[in-house]
Amino acid sequence: MGKKIIIIPIVFLIAVLGIRTYNKIEEYKIQKEISSKIIRFHVRANSDSEEDQKLKLKVRDEVMAYLDERLPKIGSVKDAKAVLNDNIEEIGRIALATIHKEGYNYSVSVYFEESYFPIKTYGDMVFPAGKYEAFRIDIGDSEGKNWWCVLFPPLCFVDSTYAVVPEDTKDEFRNVLSNEAYFAITMSEPDNNYVIRFKYLTFLNKLLD
Repeated sequence: MGKKIIIIPIVFLIAVLGIRTYNKIEEYKIQKEISSKIIRFHVRANSDSEEDQKLKLKVRDEVMAYLDERLPKIGSVKDAKAVLNDNIEEIGRIALATIHKEGYNYSVSVYFEESYFPIKTYGDMVFPAGKYEAFRIDIGDSEGKNWWCVLFPPLCFVDSTYAVVPEDTKDEFRNVLSNEAYFAITMSEPDNNYVIRFKYLTFLNKLLD
């Protein structure tokens, strides 16, 4: 009896650690899938001054108006990246022209970069922390807060202040993600139930018999 009392906490601890490790692995796999199927878009301001932040949004609006004619009907992340690469110089010109029009003389950098990002929410969608490929526009010293969205699938065309992202927009993500990944970012039940079976609990029951 005494040995069983000692063994129970040890086995329970092993089971908990095993489950946590399993969940961490699953979370990592889901984040990697999500990051491989989306392109983030970031516009970083010269500084956090009110004027520079307003300029950032004007640059965003002009670039998004240009991309609005080219991205919404794209069907894959590969094609979306190709469109962006083909238009990267024109996007830079649009950003620079907007800056000059507003009376500033800042430089502009437009490029792709893989970076680590913390967990982010967009409306009622949640994007886990991890490495993502981002299409970036840096204005001037790029030391100010940035504006961001998901460029593909086309979430940028939905106002992030909405409490709920429209279902037709979520369907764009459903079309490119597995049920597990879709469930992770929308926190809604997928079409077929996603059940994680805790194998360690079965193992624990056998030991305690």
